[in-house]
This record gives sequence, structure tokens and C-alpha cells, in this order.
Amino acid sequence: MRVNFRYIPASIYYLALILLCGSATPQISIAFEKMGSFKKECRTTCHQPEHILKAKKNKFKQAECKGCHAGITEKRITSPFSTPDRVNRTGKNNLLLRSIVQASSSPPKPVDEEKPSSSMAKVPAGEFIMGSNERWDDEAPEHISSTQAFYIDLHEVTNADYQVFVNATERVAPHHWPEGNIPKGKEKHPVVYVSWFDGHDYCKWADKRLPTEQEWEKAARGEEGLIYPWGNEWSLDKSNNPYKNSIGTEPVGSYPKGRSPYGLYDISGNVWEWVDSYYLPHPGNPVTRAEYGEDKRVLKGGSWFDCLSYGCGLSAPTFNRSFFTPEVKNNSFGFRCAKTEVR
Repeated sequence: MRVNFRYIPASIYYLALILLCGSATPQISIAFEKMGSFKKECRTTCHQPEHILKAKKNKFKQAECKGCHAGITEKRITSPFSTPDRVNRTGKNNLLLRSIVQASSSPPKPVDEEKPSSSMAKVPAGEFIMGSNERWDDEAPEHISSTQAFYIDLHEVTNADYQVFVNATERVAPHHWPEGNIPKGKEKHPVVYVSWFDGHDYCKWADKRLPTEQEWEKAARGEEGLIYPWGNEWSLDKSNNPYKNSIGTEPVGSYPKGRSPYGLYDISGNVWEWVDSYYLPHPGNPVTRAEYGEDKRVLKGGSWFDCLSYGCGLSAPTFNRSFFTPEVKNNSFGFRCAKTEVR
């Protein structure tokens, strides 16, 4: 495996969490800033690509930004992906910028839990909010992106799904399957130890394809730029995440209350998901990274595994992204498929 050197050791983050919260497992609740009358002015200062570096330094000092970034929230919070410099000394929160498409902070319409769903969700064409200015610089800038209409799997590809593919194509099964058979009781768990090539070939065999990073993020956060698939407040019990002391994957669909606006399950946590995009900077990002290039592929969504040492954080917000060379396999990497709408 090629180690991802973009990140600093996990011990530093754990120490930060201990100093910040008094415990290595802080209470997890999150409330995000509300955009007020400064939204328009702040957008011109902080939300433009050419202002990324300046915004990181000045958003708590300039009057037009303070109302947006340092407003008093209803709850005192610490974010699972925050580090001490993300929370200012006045106790006010420096967290994700609210929507620049629309100011509404209303939650997405809930999906009818009683109604049976199809295997794929349709995501309409149009604009959405992508990225974030609040965390790692490769996630910046927060910007408007768009997609054509497409379909995407409601669930991550399971071991049972993948076994059909293996049997039909005589492909080598994941190496941890005993004698090429799914581990007992793991049929409905997402398949793991699959490379980007495995995901690509499976989706092609299924007459689908891997989603692009833009498609994946839109399906995860909707048009309003949600921080988490279920809304803008962190919840411990809406995903298979490390804060639950998770020791591995769980059956897909185990967290119906953690679905995205389009009804996708496990889009946060459970397994990282390969997407069909190279690891490149977002449009307008001026920060140079040696890791950028077409030799690496992006993964989205976080997993059950505590990967703070890789910089992904524990909470797996929708703008989260990681990268590895496409041949890498491990027990927290999986995928789901997408399909272009045929007109």
C-alpha cells in the first residue's frame, strides 16, 4: 500500500481533542452557523477561489466576515473534524459556511421510510454546493458545481452482489473470503478489499459505472450543501462511524435515519467509496500539492475505521475526500455504482 503522506499523525489530533474536550471520546453534538445579513458581503470576501488563503486568516477579523463565521450559535459545540484553531477563544464556532445557492437552513424533506425503494435513486440535473473552506485545503473552495441527471445506487455494493460478479466473470474473489466464499453472516455487508479497478469492472459488468466525485457529493448533500447526508447537525447514531467504537462494517441500510436527501444509505461511514475522478484540486484552488495527479483516485464518505491519521476526520462530512493509487485494497474501501440517464 502506498501511504498517504498528506496528513499528520493521529496522535496530534487525539491530543488536540483531549485538550479541547477533556476526553479522547468527546460528547458529539454539532450546530452550524447561520448566515445572517453579512451573507452577501462575506461571499465576496470568503467564498471566492482567489480568496481562499486570505479568508482562512481574516474571516474572524473583518467585519463583513465576523457576522457569518463568528455569530453566536444556539449550542456550544465542538466538531468531530475540528482542531483547536477551528474554535476561537471566545467560544464561538468557526465551522462550515452555509449555502451560497440559497440561504434556507431548512432540513431536507424526509424520505418515506414505509415506502419500498428501488435499487437506484435519480438525481436531477442542476447546480449544487461542493467543497468546503473550513477544513483541509484540498476540499476548498466551497463552490457551485453542477451535474447532468443520473442514477446512483441506494446502497453500497454488498458481498452478495459481488459474489454474483465473481461467479459470472471468474474473477478472483477478495482475498479474505475463505476458499473464495463470503465470510459467514457477511452477505449484506459492503464488499471490501476491492481496488478502484475492481469497482470499475463490477459497475461496467452491471451496465453501470462508478460515479464521479461531483455526482457522489451531490447525491450525498443535495442542492442545499448539507454538511452531513442527514442535515447540518452531527449525530452519533446515523452512520457506522468510529465514535461508536465500531470494529468493522455493518449490513448496508442499517441506518435509515442517516439517509441523504435522495435516499442514499451509508453515504457517510461504513466504507470509503471509490469514485471515477482523479485526485486533483477543485476549480480555483491556488494551493499546490505534490500528491495531485492522475496516478491517484478519489475516495469519498469515510468509513467505520478511525482514519484520523489520514486526515479524514471521524465524522465523514459530505465534502470529505481522500485519495490512493487505484490498486490499493483494504478493509475500509468499497464502492457503489451510478448510471447516466438515457434520454
